[in-house]
Amino acid sequence: MNPIALLGIAYDEKSSFLRGPAEAPAAIRRALASDSANSWSEDGRDTSLMLEDCGDLRGFSKDPISEIETFVAKSVDEFAQVLVLGGDHSISFPSVSAVAKKHGPLTIVHFDAHPDLYDEFEGDRFSHACPFARIMEGDHAKRLIQIGIRTANVHQREQAAKFNVETYEARNWKSQLPAVEGPVYISVDLDVLDPAFAPGVSHHEPGGLSTRELLNAIQSINAPIVATDVVELNPTRDLNDVTAMVAAKVVKELAAAMSRNRI
Repeated sequence: MNPIALLGIAYDEKSSFLRGPAEAPAAIRRALASDSANSWSEDGRDTSLMLEDCGDLRGFSKDPISEIETFVAKSVDEFAQVLVLGGDHSISFPSVSAVAKKHGPLTIVHFDAHPDLYDEFEGDRFSHACPFARIMEGDHAKRLIQIGIRTANVHQREQAAKFNVETYEARNWKSQLPAVEGPVYISVDLDVLDPAFAPGVSHHEPGGLSTRELLNAIQSINAPIVATDVVELNPTRDLNDVTAMVAAKVVKELAAAMSRNRI
């Protein structure tokens, strides 16, 4: 059985408010190795046996989007599944693009406080506020499901309607995912969580999910999962590594879900 490739993308140049997520892959790895916890998922799987660390991409040139896509594509070709540690959310566009070119249009389950559907943000079409607009324009997704949204303005609501996005706003979500079919790509922006659970993010947006609700949702997915990402941890804002530990917990449960739901 092939391991899951663990990739780090140390990139935050498309962050609109604060820098810091470039340091997240290292922080998540430290949390995964912390003696305060172990490597086992909640359903009794040793995730250390599932993951093969393929290192980090850092030191970008003038075309980071292409570099990220190439980096992810290499592991997609070599391994059956990839788990990507961002970085800011801009990394999801090239990551999804690489995976979709291998597996075809994806069902994307996207956890976030923000829709990230801007056509452009502050003059940048590749901002971390725009990846899902680029993904949908590129026909990389046959279905986009967004959970935890609580910041959508008029433009982003129009974009969601344009792209037929299935939106589950935090205020209305009943902690139950719709049924999905593979291949599935899961993208977890840690600010989907209420700041009480994840203070180490750049954009504190009150009224979010609990860690338990997020984990339950991930564990409920019953379809082939080809790739996942965890983004927007900002270690410069974290408190006693609480958010890094949450990220590590999410990584372990994603790895377990990927192991249960192989291609």
